[in-house]
Amino acid sequence: MLQVKLRTWRTTLLFFGSLVKKRLGLRPGSVRLDQIFNYLKIDDLVTTSGQPSECEFELIKQAGFRTVVNLAPHDAENALSDEAALLRRLSLDYVHIPVDFSNPTETDFSAFCRVLDELREKKIWIHCAANMRVSAFFFRYRTEKLGVDSSLAKHDLNQIWEPFDYWKPFMSGMLKN
Repeated sequence: MLQVKLRTWRTTLLFFGSLVKKRLGLRPGSVRLDQIFNYLKIDDLVTTSGQPSECEFELIKQAGFRTVVNLAPHDAENALSDEAALLRRLSLDYVHIPVDFSNPTETDFSAFCRVLDELREKKIWIHCAANMRVSAFFFRYRTEKLGVDSSLAKHDLNQIWEPFDYWKPFMSGMLKN
């Protein structure tokens, strides 16, 4: 349990670090996919992360991903100024489901499920600001829609964080719109 709480703190601190880099005009970029902020490979078709930089999206394309799903709002603190245009230039498909971090809804989750069902056999990259929204949504999708054992899905979720506050009812599928 302590290790999970430490991962939540790590995610939070790294997120704030990414904001500092952005404010200072530093251009973050990784040389490998697994160095992207809060990278988590689920399987051969699905990988999740926090917000990739422009050059990291180029790595994502080179790795064979064809679709990017973004759960962060356009105005997220570490969002790119025009992610949709960047991905168009890279010939990557883009799906945007803006999820308010303090108010995840069943409507958001339903939209997420529809997109993943449509893309089930495609190689997709799913991200948000810090991989917190994504890991929570993907936990539910895997357990509720794919029948993945909750202990396996929770292990992957806890690689990123331990959901708290308003995320706890969402994780149980108990939120109402």
